[in-house]
Amino acid sequence: MAGGLSKPRLQRMHQVMADHVEAGRAVGVITLIERRGETHLDIIGEADRERGTPLKRDTIFRLASMTKPITAVATMILVEEGKIRLDEPVDRYLPELANRRVLNDIDGPLDDTVPARRAITTRDLLTFRMGIGSSMPMPGAPPTPFQKAMAEAHLGGFKPPTPHTPDQWLKKLGELPLQYHPGERWQYHMGSDVQGVLIARASGMPLGEFMRTRIFEPLGMKDTGFHVPQEKLSRLGSCYAANARSGELDLYDDAKDSLYAMPPAFPMGGAWLVSTLDDYLAFARMMLNDGKLGKERILARPSVETMRTDQLTDEQKRISPAVPGFFDYQGWGFGVSVITKRGAPEMSPGRFGWDGAFGTCWTADPKEHMTTLLMMQRMGALGNPADGPRADFLTLAYQTIDD
Repeated sequence: MAGGLSKPRLQRMHQVMADHVEAGRAVGVITLIERRGETHLDIIGEADRERGTPLKRDTIFRLASMTKPITAVATMILVEEGKIRLDEPVDRYLPELANRRVLNDIDGPLDDTVPARRAITTRDLLTFRMGIGSSMPMPGAPPTPFQKAMAEAHLGGFKPPTPHTPDQWLKKLGELPLQYHPGERWQYHMGSDVQGVLIARASGMPLGEFMRTRIFEPLGMKDTGFHVPQEKLSRLGSCYAANARSGELDLYDDAKDSLYAMPPAFPMGGAWLVSTLDDYLAFARMMLNDGKLGKERILARPSVETMRTDQLTDEQKRISPAVPGFFDYQGWGFGVSVITKRGAPEMSPGRFGWDGAFGTCWTADPKEHMTTLLMMQRMGALGNPADGPRADFLTLAYQTIDD
């Protein structure tokens, strides 16, 4: 085969994914492998369990954190244009984040702070080292003062989503101290949401409009945006969450009355885009092709190479809060994870990409000339989507290589 993919092993992948759907670990799954110009697509199951709507190639999915790479690309477009600079403080466009103070004790009172050693930069936002990130209590532990303040400010989450406009959201974020000094540690998520506000202010247009005119329309991503228009709602799949006790799938967001049917007050640069398989595949092809798709160049090759370069120090990986073992074989670039050493067959050094909390997954592998996409709408138990079909997906994709 031209792409070096084994037909029997592709069938093995199909069977394992079909078994997951048959066992109720997912309602429907789309897998795609594209290698050296050859594309293999497999569609299994339904878009929703309640009405039995067939899963199709043009089904619309909630991307969750697969929004983050797109937001990082939008940020880098403005860097290339000289409207923002990587190592310039963000204060010029985001004065709410100027003159920061930092908690003396991450678990201590909010008024026990010291001045930040330096300002927050665009690079800090892209690498998740701005000094503040997602912060949830450990299971069974009471919330810290900071975690309580974050929850009371309604600064994040899917259900319910934050009620604030971008300006209101940033004002409330700016009223909180940082958890760590800028540049000190990697902390997940918040940097992407702040990038969204920065993009809107630096470009002079709403985040969704900037993404549409500078990324989606040039790449032909006609179904990607921050909500699903009424005329497309019939193509939105329902989203499910694994019950922590039974493991059964509970309905989380029904397509017929979805949270995504209306434009959000705050278009989260870290989590709120919706898209289709083919739309995201266009973005993935552009990223694997060093910023260009067909005649459209979105970013220069050096910009994409920078994005997919590990930006973290070994010490930052050691001290940064994350899932245990998260940084054993990978680092973080600009809006994407980057595999740094081979700890498993699918951990190809240089492979980059990211996942979404609702079960989507994208990788791009320059060495193998390979893109993979998993599209489904299923959160894992306790909000961890890394079980079931997604746990098997990349291993199954890389075992199909036959050269």
